[in-house]
Amino acid sequence: KGSYYLPTILSGLPNTAALCRDEVFGPVLAVLPFDDEDDVIAQAEDNAYGLACGIWTRDFPRAYRVARAITTGTVWINTYKQFSISTPFGGEKDAGLGREKGREGIRAYMAQKSLYVDLTGRPHPWARL
Repeated sequence: KGSYYLPTILSGLPNTAALCRDEVFGPVLAVLPFDDEDDVIAQAEDNAYGLACGIWTRDFPRAYRVARAITTGTVWINTYKQFSISTPFGGEKDAGLGREKGREGIRAYMAQKSLYVDLTGRPHPWARL
């Protein structure tokens, strides 16, 4: 039958809480305080997963620096869950390997092969058959 979980915002949790350590797929937001950029980056990096993250701020240069420093497959700044079919999507760390969509997604289903063909029918001097 399944279940439904109401959208929930939780604050006051330590970075070591299960909600902050595990991949949670649902309408749950953990709000954690931080002191400065180095602290928020350290908290984000202190995790086994890196699928995606969202940053909300009025300070775009700061958001850009933090986004580049965090090991994650996707970063949304002042938006969330916007996708483009031409942009690869996938995780880092234990959040998965590979990319979906875009050229990288297509390459995941391709294998490179080299064929060398001589159609003359004459043996090469180095080939002793």
